[in-house]
Amino acid sequence: MTEQNDLRRGLLQGVLAYGLWGVVAAYWKLLADVGPVELVAHRAVWGLGAFAVFAAITGQLGALRAALRDLQTIGVMAASGALLAVNWVLFVWATISGHLLDASLGYFINPLVSVALGTAVLRERLSRLQWIAITLAALGVGILTWRAGRVPWVALLLAGTFGLYGLVRKTAKVAALVGSTIETMLMVPIAVTYLIVIADHGALGHADAATTALLVGTGIVTAVPLVLFTSAARRLPLSTVGFLQYLAPTGQFVLAITVFGEPLALDRFAAFIVIWTGLLVFTVDLVRSRR
Repeated sequence: MTEQNDLRRGLLQGVLAYGLWGVVAAYWKLLADVGPVELVAHRAVWGLGAFAVFAAITGQLGALRAALRDLQTIGVMAASGALLAVNWVLFVWATISGHLLDASLGYFINPLVSVALGTAVLRERLSRLQWIAITLAALGVGILTWRAGRVPWVALLLAGTFGLYGLVRKTAKVAALVGSTIETMLMVPIAVTYLIVIADHGALGHADAATTALLVGTGIVTAVPLVLFTSAARRLPLSTVGFLQYLAPTGQFVLAITVFGEPLALDRFAAFIVIWTGLLVFTVDLVRSRR
C-alpha cells in the first residue's frame, strides 16, 4: 500500500507539473519585450528566492546544508542546472518569437527520449501496449519532422536537454526541493553577473511596474512545477514520466493555435492526432495495470 500510495502521489504531481508547463507560455508571452537570456536570468534569481522559502517552510534547510557539503551532489546538480538553463532559454525564445508550435513538437519528441533513456540506461521494461504507444508517437513525430522540410533543431534540442535533465534528476541522491534549490543556486552567480552587465538597458529598473511584478513572479512560476516534476520523477518509472510529458506540449499546442494565432496545416494536425492516439494507448495500459 505504501508503494501504491507513493506511485499515486507521483502520478498526481506529474500531471500537475506538466499541466502548469502546458500553459506557462502565456506568462512568458506577457514578457515578450524582455530578451530570452535576460528573462532566464530573472527566473534563476527569483526562482532561488522561491525555492529557499519553500525549503524553509517544509523544514528542509538542514538537508540543503548537508547536500551543499557533498561535492558529488554539487557536480550532479551543476550538470542538471546547465541542461535546465539551456532548455529554459530555448523555450522562452520559441514562445516570444512565434515558434510555440515548434516548441510543442520538441516536447512531443521528449517522451521518446525519456523512454529511450529509461530502457537503455536504467533497463526499464515496457509492456506490449507501451511499445505500440511508442511506435504511434514515433510515427507522428516522423510525419511532423518530414512536413517541416528541415531539421527541427529547436525541437530536438528541447527534447534532448529536458530528457537528459530528467535522467540526471532521477539518478541524483537528493530530495526534489533540495536539488532544485541547489541547481538554481549554481545558476545565480552567472545570472546576476549578466544582469549587472546589461543594467544600463535591462528591464529591471527601466520597465513599468507591471513588467517588474511579472519578472519577480517568475520565481513562483519556475519553482512550483519544477518541484512537482522532480518529485514525480523520483516516484515514477522514467517511461511513465515520459508519457506524462505529452500534457505540456498539448497545452502549448492549444495555446499556439487558439490564443497566439500560429498557423496549423491539416497534415500537421493529422500527425498530432497520431501522437495523441499513442498517449491514449499508453493511458489504457496504465489503467489496466492498476486494475
